[in-house]
Amino acid sequence: MRPLSYSQISLYQTCPLCYKLQYIDRLETKYKGYFSFGTTMHACAEYFFKVKVPPPPPLEELLQFYDKNWLSAGYESAEEEANYKVYGREMLAKFWEIHQPGFRMPIAVEWMFYINVEGIKLRGFIDRVDKLDSGGLAIVDYKTDRELFTNDYLARNLQLTLYQMAVAQSWFLPVERLTLYHFRTNTSCSCPPRDEARIEAARRLVLEVAESIAAGRFPAIEGERCPCDFPEHCPYYQHKFVPEAKEAGISGEVAMAGAVERYVSLQSQIKELQLELDELKRMLADFCRVEGLNRVYGAEHALTYKLVEKTGFSEEEVRALLEPAGLLGRVLSLDSAKLKELISDEAVAKDIRNKLEALKQVVASYPQFWPRRLVEEE
Repeated sequence: MRPLSYSQISLYQTCPLCYKLQYIDRLETKYKGYFSFGTTMHACAEYFFKVKVPPPPPLEELLQFYDKNWLSAGYESAEEEANYKVYGREMLAKFWEIHQPGFRMPIAVEWMFYINVEGIKLRGFIDRVDKLDSGGLAIVDYKTDRELFTNDYLARNLQLTLYQMAVAQSWFLPVERLTLYHFRTNTSCSCPPRDEARIEAARRLVLEVAESIAAGRFPAIEGERCPCDFPEHCPYYQHKFVPEAKEAGISGEVAMAGAVERYVSLQSQIKELQLELDELKRMLADFCRVEGLNRVYGAEHALTYKLVEKTGFSEEEVRALLEPAGLLGRVLSLDSAKLKELISDEAVAKDIRNKLEALKQVVASYPQFWPRRLVEEE
């Protein structure tokens, strides 16, 4: 199996089908302006820190490097590119202003790693590794995201966890700090290193993703970033690309576009009618209850009224009664929700959880549709 990277693992988690189309089928992705911008800013940070001896390059030299290595691909317009370029120069000048005084050379810049995770190769590049006064190491990864990172995001960030695993395997020094450097605000967002439980969880995730890829499991998962660059290959979007002639051949005389609109229209009518029905039901029940009636009459129909009671039992009281008599097992039933909780509970032995997961099967299936307005996808 080819080595995995954080980007590949993250994409598989987001949508296994998109991973397959990009990394196995090798379909070409559309280059975007923010990719170019991020690549340029990363290159400038590398140029600033990757000096053989201090000091770092002066600001004018750094800005010249920025202009020379500016990437123009992917921007939607010349105006957008120009705005990004001005913004990038301002960010870079602030970056230089912060890091030039008291400059300290990192022990690694754009460090490429290959590590082994129980037979699975993991590879990647770490933007920067610093040595702290304590003798420990700090991992720094540059980001050009729009939003500043929250503490919760830092604590859950898989990329930093995998980078800590890589550094720990490669250097015999403790990792003492993890940092995502927010380039747009020139803010270092730092957190303590991962504990062993978090490292173990990341290790299991790498193995699970690798096993799923090897087994050929590539379902499509729709998310907030959909559609991706391959909508014509996705079961959520590819119907847009089906020729009308082919559609007619599949569905006979029923045009799918018309069927979709009719379905949504009927569903909307059902909801409106259900609301009206519920209100009439409440009004009639109140009238029968107040007047002491069991039946009310219209011009052509009559409605018989009865208050139906749904009975149940107190679990605590039933347990207290039946358990001493050895009868509790006869009334217990499997609770799927509780079984799922059990499978995800790390306090339960791993072999039990794995065996329980293997017992899961499809017991019933039925079609269900969730309509959405197409304008929401624009």
